Amino acid sequence: MPKMKTKKAAAKRFKITATGKLKHGVAGKRHRLINHNAKYIRQNRGTSLGAKADEARVKKYLPYGL
Repeated sequence: MPKMKTKKAAAKRFKITATGKLKHGVAGKRHRLINHNAKYIRQNRGTSLGAKADEARVKKYLPYGL
C-alpha cells in the first residue's frame, strides 16, 4: 500500500502535542496591529490549542504527525 500524503498547508499551520492536542498560531497578529489595543496583542502572544471539533479533520491531514 502506498504512503499517505501529508497536506502541506496543514503541516505549516499545526503541530500535534505529545498528548495529541492541536497547537496553532493565533490569528490577527500579522499587520494592522496599531488598530488593536495592547491587551489584545498581549493575550494573543504565542500559540493556542485548537478546538476539539476540528481535531479529527486536521489529524487526517497529518497522517504521520509532526
